[in-house]
Formats: sequence, C-alpha cells, structure tokens
Amino acid sequence: MPVPKGRLSHSRKHKRSANKNIKMGPVGTCVTCQAPIASHQVCKLCGYYKGVKVLRTRTERMHARGAARAAQQAAPANPESAE
Repeated sequence: MPVPKGRLSHSRKHKRSANKNIKMGPVGTCVTCQAPIASHQVCKLCGYYKGVKVLRTRTERMHARGAARAAQQAAPANPESAE
C-alpha cells in the first residue's frame, strides 16, 4: 500500500474539506419558551427538553447563589457571641 511521504499541512487538509458543505439540521422551537433550538437538543434558555426540566439554567444558578449569599450575610458572623 502507498504511504504518504510527509505530513499534510493544515491549509492543504482544510482545502480538501472546505467544499463538503455541512448543512445545519432542522430548527425547531422550544415547547415552553418558543425559542429556536436544534432538534433533539435541550433548550439553553429555559432548560426544558420535550416539556421536562432537565437542566439548571445560568439565571437559576445566579438567583440561588444570590439567595445563599443573602442568607449567609443575614446570619450572625459568630454564633457564640450571640448567646
């Protein structure tokens, strides 16, 4: 079998695959928030897949973190001195 003599450069390799024209699949809408998403993917805005919550979104994590910080600041710094 023939074996290539040298390594292919990045540009030569990319030139060969430049015309494959990979098309994006069908785009659907999220059931809960109506945002455009690729089919069979979890919605990144609301975290739902086929009407079931499967992912905590960035805003939910941010609100939970803020609530935890507020609770920590509201609690006394040293519980022994409160007695």
